[in-house]
Amino acid sequence: MGAEELRMKTEDQLKGDLANLKKEAFNLRFQQANGQLENTARVRAVRRDIARIMTFLGQKAAVAGAGRPAKPAAEAKPAKAKVKKAAKPKAEAKAKKPKSETPKAKKAAAKKTAKAKA
Repeated sequence: MGAEELRMKTEDQLKGDLANLKKEAFNLRFQQANGQLENTARVRAVRRDIARIMTFLGQKAAVAGAGRPAKPAAEAKPAKAKVKKAAKPKAEAKAKKPKSETPKAKKAAAKKTAKAKA
């Protein structure tokens, strides 16, 4: 699908072509997943055609929107000011457990007592 071809089409025709190409892309993905796809280059061509049509639709919408008057500055939303957050105070040093209370230390102590009993 060439650019000249797309310029001559109306917006409704472009939307119809876009829907057909999206369906085709969906079917191609299924064929590829099932290992039945013979022409792998078609996937790329369809993706590019979809992008090309979407570009033309965007351009036509921009041209149609250019005829409307712009919003007055009073109606425009004011920009939000970024607020810096205050630095968080550093956490106090964590109270460390004595070595005898950690799980590893308990396990090691249990092994030592088991050996001493044996």
